[in-house]
Amino acid sequence: MVRAVAVQRFGDAGGMAVVDVPAPEPAAGQVVITAEAIGVGGVDAVIRRGTLGGYGFTSGWIPGSEVAGTVTSVGAGVGASWLGRRVWAFTGAGGGYTERPLARIDDVVALPDGLSAVDAVTIGSAGPVAHFALAHARFTAGESVLVRGASGSIGIAAVELAARGGASVVAVTTSSPERGERLRDVGATRVLDRSGAGEPGSFDVVVDIVGGAGLPDFIDRLAPNGRMVIVGVVGGMPPADFGMRLMAAFQQSRSVATFSLDTVPVKARDAVRAEHFAAVSRGELHAVVHDVLPLDQAAEAHRRMDAGDVLGRFVLEP
Repeated sequence: MVRAVAVQRFGDAGGMAVVDVPAPEPAAGQVVITAEAIGVGGVDAVIRRGTLGGYGFTSGWIPGSEVAGTVTSVGAGVGASWLGRRVWAFTGAGGGYTERPLARIDDVVALPDGLSAVDAVTIGSAGPVAHFALAHARFTAGESVLVRGASGSIGIAAVELAARGGASVVAVTTSSPERGERLRDVGATRVLDRSGAGEPGSFDVVVDIVGGAGLPDFIDRLAPNGRMVIVGVVGGMPPADFGMRLMAAFQQSRSVATFSLDTVPVKARDAVRAEHFAAVSRGELHAVVHDVLPLDQAAEAHRRMDAGDVLGRFVLEP
């Protein structure tokens, strides 16, 4: 048996509990990883809260979609050379909060020397999501970018990548001036409060990780021909009629799109992920870690996320 954290009751973080589950056996094309670090993602909290209720998640679901550690067992069709290698892995829509997660070999990337497991699970998904979201928005150097919900790992990556990509302005929304100052360290040039107030102006690109009731107000912050890309709903689903803001400003030619990394070919996302891992190991890109907690304190990490007490990524260690 191995330890895991499962959601016994959807809703608040108190519905999570440490459980014992059978030690995994890899099927064909799979590997078992002895975890060193487990990323706590915003999507984990969204599902646990029940925001995505009705999508097939049931009691006993184990959160977590990215882990880093050492491959200790391989299934049929997986080369023995993977045994003993340090890797990052995507575990799908769950299954990561455990001592020995399973992953498909197609979702495994070898880690470079010098990159910690904690940093790997901080940038491993967030970096590619931010990179391809900016590409989905057709962002080019010289444009202005607003990152709504910049305090999480995806938001921080979007800020830094936009700045590195030559954005004329990188604005962020955050809950405190102190966090705003820390975001300036990775490239933010303007800081707004969560409502979007604080400084006037419109933006060529808005990367929105929050969703929720306030999303239409940020459609209003788009410049003519501006593009919003929604990459998350950590603040809940937007109003059903949010598209009316586009229609009300029809002559501005604004657009809104959703983006999921699932739509990017595996080879393309793995290539970007490997670039980001190398950049972090060289100190050229930052993996911002809020706190590292033991696996059995996963519920505490979720409580603090629910309270908005985060800048960067919570990471669990078995």
